[in-house]
Amino acid sequence: MIYFDHNATAPVMREAREAWLEATEHNPGNASSPHQIGGRASAALKEAREKLAHFLDCQPADITWTSGATEANNMVMHHFARTLDAKSEVWVSAIEHPCVHESAKHYFGKRAKFIPVTHDGVIDLDWLTAELADTRPGLVGIMAANNETGVIQPWREALAICRQYQVPFFSDAVQWLGKMPSKGLGECDYLSGAAHKFGGPRGVGFLKVPHRSQVTPLILGGKQEQGRRAGTENVPIIVSMLAALEAREKQMARSEHILRGVWRENFERQLLHKLPGTVIVGANSPRLWNTVSALMPEGVQLRWLTKLDKAGFAVSTGSACTTGKEEPSHVLAAMNFKSVEAHRVLRFSSGWETTEADWDALANALAKVHAEVHHAKA
Repeated sequence: MIYFDHNATAPVMREAREAWLEATEHNPGNASSPHQIGGRASAALKEAREKLAHFLDCQPADITWTSGATEANNMVMHHFARTLDAKSEVWVSAIEHPCVHESAKHYFGKRAKFIPVTHDGVIDLDWLTAELADTRPGLVGIMAANNETGVIQPWREALAICRQYQVPFFSDAVQWLGKMPSKGLGECDYLSGAAHKFGGPRGVGFLKVPHRSQVTPLILGGKQEQGRRAGTENVPIIVSMLAALEAREKQMARSEHILRGVWRENFERQLLHKLPGTVIVGANSPRLWNTVSALMPEGVQLRWLTKLDKAGFAVSTGSACTTGKEEPSHVLAAMNFKSVEAHRVLRFSSGWETTEADWDALANALAKVHAEVHHAKA
């Protein structure tokens, strides 16, 4: 099976597995315990925090370990729901991951405002600038890169605009981390990430908060993580996460992601040639090197998925967190795609270990499935 669903989760890479095994053997203690074994665990935790802070360009004390980005993102909304006045709004982009979208609506109801995006899937900076000139929300949240389309968002520009109006800025960097260089992400006031999108283990992520700031705990019961999150830290998977991120950052320093972007572009050209009528979602926008969201020329998603699965290719329709829902993607709806079109979109997301030959094989398989679908309708 050739795996093209890395945006949902990526296989654990060798460096991460080895780091986990070593940490499990040598750091079995609780990082809060006063004895030597606990001290070793605490030291390993401190080193991991310092490494992540170095990659992000922030202070180690700014980082809180979580069970993943879903928890981190809910933590942000929970914090602002508890600290903002009863009339304050939060603005998040209309294409955020469901864990941001839904938590914003849960905590703020009608006070959650959604920043529009263009048909190409990029947030409307002109709208943001104009609205901020009249109104000051309590928080603006814009993801770094979209999980369904791969479209890279102008988070740096949005951050600068928010700084101008002294509005806190939050970015979900889950799809960015481990695929694009992380330097500078720490400038965001609030930032979330998760290990399993780039080859680290599942069940670990982080929330970066403003320097020397507190955040209202979502999970209570202990004083771990500077009182921001209760619960014994899972040192081995945190160490494993940083081993994976360190390996990915080295690959990007060698510009290996640039070549993989060329492979993705070549695949898109093949797809458009072999399947006339296909539309690449967000084609006119900068996108992650690993992601292709394609509006297929005919047929429904389930038929494509079933036939591709039988052919040995694992692909998806979009966010794994929305699987099973009948309504079309809120991301595609925000981009003004019609419901009938949204139901024909497939997502192909590669990983660092995906080869150029894998992309070519996928293009050939799609052409074969298309011929079968077309023949069945004739």
